[in-house]
Amino acid sequence: MKLIIHGGFFSESSTSAETKLAKQDALRRILYETYSFLQHHSALETVIHAVELLENDALFNAGTGSQIQSDGKIRMSASIMDGVSKKFSGVINIEEVKNPIRVAEKLFSAEDRVLGGEGSIVFARKNKFDKYSTEIPQRRIEYEQKRAAAGMGTVGCVALDAQGHLAAATSTGGKGFEIPGRISDSATVAGNYCNEFCGVSCTGVGEDIVSGALAAKIVTRVTDGMQLESAVQKTFEELSRFDGFAGVIAMDANGRMYHFNSHPKIVFGSYDGDELNVFD
Repeated sequence: MKLIIHGGFFSESSTSAETKLAKQDALRRILYETYSFLQHHSALETVIHAVELLENDALFNAGTGSQIQSDGKIRMSASIMDGVSKKFSGVINIEEVKNPIRVAEKLFSAEDRVLGGEGSIVFARKNKFDKYSTEIPQRRIEYEQKRAAAGMGTVGCVALDAQGHLAAATSTGGKGFEIPGRISDSATVAGNYCNEFCGVSCTGVGEDIVSGALAAKIVTRVTDGMQLESAVQKTFEELSRFDGFAGVIAMDANGRMYHFNSHPKIVFGSYDGDELNVFD
């Protein structure tokens, strides 16, 4: 059983060593808690649990602490994918829910599994997801001072459970100051993809991730027999041809984990029950 999670890029806290350390400490706590959860739950249940914990931590740009868009509103996106059933579900530009990943979970068993905008909000309310403001004072200050340009923060998790099953989940609060209606990669197969061979969660510039079909391309290459590291590196070589900006965490069915990113570095961590690592 193994876990790898990420909390987005350090760009938001590049001038604050204190914030950087706080994010690393938060990842350690979440890794320990989530690995304990994994002992008795599936990979799918575990990635949802991990991302919910990340959404609940205001240090990260997902759920509570999400970026504010150009019209002053917060819109979030999240998705999950199960490597066993190959099912994908997600919400795009959902507003005023505490945990977008839990709404994506609710959609997993629905006939229509990806909802956006008003439809996702109506679905959430019908399923008893209460109205909740994810705004924190720091985000409002950034918005008002127009200095939130660092919004490349996304959170994600890939898990391998005791049955050898993989799952991936990703959640984001957006890039900040985007045009309302802009679609993030996080609720697409470019930003979050998994099958029985490999799982990938992405962060970075959503437009670049979609253009490079990042997560789906990496997983497809591993499925076709390429080693995980080679699949990630080849995909990023292609991304670099149009100066794409992204980072990924990935795990294959053998438990091999790999991460790769453009500059600046992403904050990520991994845990296999014996060795816990948090990196930038």
